[in-house]
Amino acid sequence: MAPEISNLSMFFLIFFVLIPVSLSYLYSLGLSGSILWSSFRGIVQLFLIGYILTYLFSLEPLTGITIMLTVMILVAAFHASKKGAGIPYVRPITLCIIVIIEIFVLAIWLGFQMISFQPDQVIPMSGMVLGNSMVAIGLALERMKSEFKEGEGKITAALALGAKPEQASKILVRKIVKASMIPNVDGLKTIGLVQLPGMMTGLILGGVAPIEAIRFQIVISLSIFASVSLSAMFVTIIFYRFFFNENQQMIKIEEN
Repeated sequence: MAPEISNLSMFFLIFFVLIPVSLSYLYSLGLSGSILWSSFRGIVQLFLIGYILTYLFSLEPLTGITIMLTVMILVAAFHASKKGAGIPYVRPITLCIIVIIEIFVLAIWLGFQMISFQPDQVIPMSGMVLGNSMVAIGLALERMKSEFKEGEGKITAALALGAKPEQASKILVRKIVKASMIPNVDGLKTIGLVQLPGMMTGLILGGVAPIEAIRFQIVISLSIFASVSLSAMFVTIIFYRFFFNENQQMIKIEEN
């Protein structure tokens, strides 16, 4: 059984917030207000989602899962696409990429009976996949804009020598995909050695046998790795084309 955390114990968690606030004040970082607001906002959001999930779990699986996944997908697409401000069609394309990845991962989970089609299983696991895909997409879009800006001279020179856009930007595309995948690759190398992942820890605290918890963690870890890889790949091979016009000339992407 997981230990119960009293309201008094929750209150004393304020000390974990005061530490970064104090450091911000000590080194004049100007982050004290942001830290306090972010902490308060995060706590409120978590309590709110706790009540929402309690309600959704009481509904029919198809209804509860559909509602929550729709909200999570829309929010993930909105936040990820902000990193690509100025790129044409960035929001609808990002939304389509996230939907495709979620359907793909969910189909494998259900098809091979890794999980049951129940809100308390589909929603938390999908949330982890969607959250990491969102980060990977945002990172890829941000890196793409900076790489194309810094490499403008080399790309223009390659185009002038007769290279096609895909040839001129091949190295940059490879760098962008690699940069988006590296955090997850490094995470997989140290999983179970440096850190005990959140899902595994939660299951163990809930009374699940460690070996069984590890099985679920392997499922979610490899699912996240696949979704992040696909996200980075799809974003890069789709959006790099918008940095060139119909005459195969490089154009600048200006934020709206």
